Amino acid sequence: MSLLPSTLIRDIARYDGQTVTLAGWVAHKTAKGKLVFIRLRDGSGTIQCVTFKKNVAEDVFASAQSLTLESACRITGAVRADERAPGGYELDVQNIEVVQIAEEYPISPKEHGVEFLMEHRHLWVRSSKQYALLRIRAEVMAAAQEWLNEQGFVRFDSPILTPTAAEGTSNLFSTAYFDLGDAYLAQTGQLYVEAGMTTFGRVYCFGPTFRAEKSKTRRHLTEFWMIEPEVAFADHEDNLVLQEQFVSAIVQRCLERCSDEIVILERDQSVLQRCLPPFPRVTYDEAIELIAQKHTEVEECHPLEWGEDFGAPHEALIALQFDKPVFVEKFPASIKAFYMEPDPVRPELALCADLLAPEGYGEIIGGSQRIHDVTLLEQRIHEHGLNIEDYHWYLDLRRYGSVPHSGFGMGIERLTAWIGGTHHVRETIPFPRMLYRLYP
Repeated sequence: MSLLPSTLIRDIARYDGQTVTLAGWVAHKTAKGKLVFIRLRDGSGTIQCVTFKKNVAEDVFASAQSLTLESACRITGAVRADERAPGGYELDVQNIEVVQIAEEYPISPKEHGVEFLMEHRHLWVRSSKQYALLRIRAEVMAAAQEWLNEQGFVRFDSPILTPTAAEGTSNLFSTAYFDLGDAYLAQTGQLYVEAGMTTFGRVYCFGPTFRAEKSKTRRHLTEFWMIEPEVAFADHEDNLVLQEQFVSAIVQRCLERCSDEIVILERDQSVLQRCLPPFPRVTYDEAIELIAQKHTEVEECHPLEWGEDFGAPHEALIALQFDKPVFVEKFPASIKAFYMEPDPVRPELALCADLLAPEGYGEIIGGSQRIHDVTLLEQRIHEHGLNIEDYHWYLDLRRYGSVPHSGFGMGIERLTAWIGGTHHVRETIPFPRMLYRLYP
């Protein structure tokens, strides 16, 4: 028998009436007298395989009976259209090759606690909902890169090990780096991507980023993936237009290509269908007033003084007022990173914005216009208490051909969580790293 199956389950409609071999794992099995029903999954889909005792050799029927949950096998049979079957097709079994009989599977249909499932994350990813979420994640990542590539962006990879902080030193993971002292796991690739921006004009980096925040909320991971575009000769307004086009394209592609997964997750698609430009915008000042007026609508949401940053309840309240993602723009510069361009009309504000997803999913993008004046950037580095020597190379970007430029970072897990409608971002990455989770 060939080591490779003749087809994947997702392509089964092409083989109606033909004999094929499928290779996969037993997702479910039911035996009823002379019939054994095997639901086989191969990573591309699932199909019911019907083993009828009178149609197969004794050893084949015995093999069907011996299969346990998650056993690996190759099944040969005739493809038959059946409107009652999930996917519209079944396989009439002719032969079964057992590859491995699985031991008793620890994850059963009964309710399991989160800690148990996280401890068995390496197996939990096989379940239908986790499969669906990770399929959507893969589509988000592919869509993001392909859309940027089509818009003329060049991938420009940034280092994971960095000598300095990009957004402050309080939430960095450090490690000894030979004889050169401490190195840090990158919080962002943005500073390095700005160097690529002066080479290619439009660039992005894409990879894991790390935040050593001792946060236990459902929206935080210590290791997550972020895609960060940067554009030369782009101002704050250009940046917002780019973001809404970018996010809309990703969401609409997921609706088109992950429709089965969205059904598995029982996701309300209407809110995703509304994710089309333009997105509403509110200023920080307007958001502060909104919170003061309507804070009782969201639990644990309290009014804020001007100059305070938003917490999760505040973001949820703001997003509740809109039926699609919303920009909150022009935050106080004092609560934002040192590299953000000040508003020329009100210099105490930064030309920045957070993009908030509906339904309480919070910030999915943070971005800004960057300071392009070397003198002002030096001043801000000093104001933030950073060592100017650590940023000599970054200041060089302003000394040699500096231009207005803007960019943003989008978290893959948060966008995936919103698209999939899942409560916690831990389910949108294969192996989440959290405050109390480093295994497996």
